[in-house]
Amino acid sequence: MRSRYTAYVVGDLTHLARSWHPRTRPDELELADGTVWEGLVIDEAYEEADTAVVAFRAAWRLGSEHQVLSERSRFVRRAGRWVYLDGDVS
Repeated sequence: MRSRYTAYVVGDLTHLARSWHPRTRPDELELADGTVWEGLVIDEAYEEADTAVVAFRAAWRLGSEHQVLSERSRFVRRAGRWVYLDGDVS
């Protein structure tokens, strides 16, 4: 999760694509121009066999607008690496 957050911060679309399960990854990845990510808080994380769940909050700013993204993300281990499967935004 932290590596994906960092990829959003620095605009690394290659890492985002590589760390996203191919079954659920969008055909095109885009980052919103001007979005500044301001912090990540992991609220909960647990792993069971080859699945994991991470609940987090990520603060961002676009101009003078400040928001917090809250998501419960699901990850699966694929070929020995954790990849993002999907998530529920709240």
